[in-house]
Amino acid sequence: MKGVVFTEFLDFVSGSLGADMADDIIDDADVASGGAYTAVGTYPHTEMQALVVALAHRTGTPAPDLLRLFGSHLCRRFVAKYPEFFEAKTSLFDFLDSVDGHIHVEVHKLYPDAELPVFRLNRRGADTIHLDYESCRPLEALAEGMIRAAADHYRQPVAIDTSRVEEEAGSFVRFSIQHAA
Repeated sequence: MKGVVFTEFLDFVSGSLGADMADDIIDDADVASGGAYTAVGTYPHTEMQALVVALAHRTGTPAPDLLRLFGSHLCRRFVAKYPEFFEAKTSLFDFLDSVDGHIHVEVHKLYPDAELPVFRLNRRGADTIHLDYESCRPLEALAEGMIRAAADHYRQPVAIDTSRVEEEAGSFVRFSIQHAA
């Protein structure tokens, strides 16, 4: 997992709960890196899981809820750092449709070793899409937080239902996203 996700996570924790909390969860998680992350480094995703579990334990907030909050934070940071990806699209659905075919291609140019999730979009009419999220990492709550923040960015309220789909080739998470009135 790319270090930028770790550095942003620790910034998220520090900004919302204080630098001491960030230090405490690094200590609690006892991660091999010692919490010394660089944005361009690559780290095992299990370290992120350990940090999130440590934060959940300290705050009493379920890990999926923390990941959704962090996903919202991360999306807002990406809007600030990489506005061109967001400005090139005029709607949430068009933006989500560009993630695999455009944004992840650009990410791979910068970080050839990045192991990114796969997003497949299937339009179900003008107001509904299915966005399938396939990853070896159980971070669908993070993805949901990012989707919700992107919807806020485009000022397009949505309702999201999440389900796990099992197929012969494997499983994935399906986000059924519908424009809300």
